[in-house]
Amino acid sequence: MNWFTKDEGCTESPGGGLARQATAELAGLLTARGMTRADLAKAMGVSPGRVSQILSGDANLTVRTLASVAEALGARVEIKFFDPPRAADRSMPDAMADAMTGS
Repeated sequence: MNWFTKDEGCTESPGGGLARQATAELAGLLTARGMTRADLAKAMGVSPGRVSQILSGDANLTVRTLASVAEALGARVEIKFFDPPRAADRSMPDAMADAMTGS
C-alpha cells in the first residue's frame, strides 16, 4: 500500500508527483553541472535558503521559478501535456497495485 492512499486518510495533492519530479530533475541537473546550492543561489540572485526551499519541495514551484532555475543552470524548461494512459496500455504491476489500493 502506498503512503498516499485514501485508506490511510491522506491523499497526494494534484501536481504533487509533478513537483517531486521537477525538484528531482533540478537536483540532478545541479549535480551534473557541478554546482552547489550556494552557486545556484548566486546565479539566481536569491538566498541559499530560497534554493533549499525550491529543491526540497517546500516551495510552490511556479513556471517562472522553474524558468529562473533553468536559466541559472544553463538549461531550458519544456512543458508537454499528454493524455492519460489507457488501462490496456498500463503495465500489469500498475494495474495490480491500483486494484489492491482501490484506485
